[in-house]
Amino acid sequence: MQAQTTLLISLASFLLFAFSVAHAESGLASYYGYGKAGKGGELTCAHRTRPFGTVLRVSFSGRTIQCRVNDRGPFIRGRIVDLSVPAARALGMMSAGVVRVSVD
Repeated sequence: MQAQTTLLISLASFLLFAFSVAHAESGLASYYGYGKAGKGGELTCAHRTRPFGTVLRVSFSGRTIQCRVNDRGPFIRGRIVDLSVPAARALGMMSAGVVRVSVD
């Protein structure tokens, strides 16, 4: 019985680790300053596959922000996330336009 419990706990720990690692991404991010920019300074973003309402941690150059998925995109090859202007400003990427980020 104790061996089964230990095995079950180990399996659950592995699945939790695998699930969290499977959702980590790195790639290019851009920002959009038109149409669906965050209302009232909200930190929002567009992602191709994450469910609407999901909060993502986006990191660039030593800064990390949390933004909520509220749109689909980006639809430009190589980009993994489009940030609202307030999110891009908070991340410090406004002057660069397109930067390499890590998304969790």
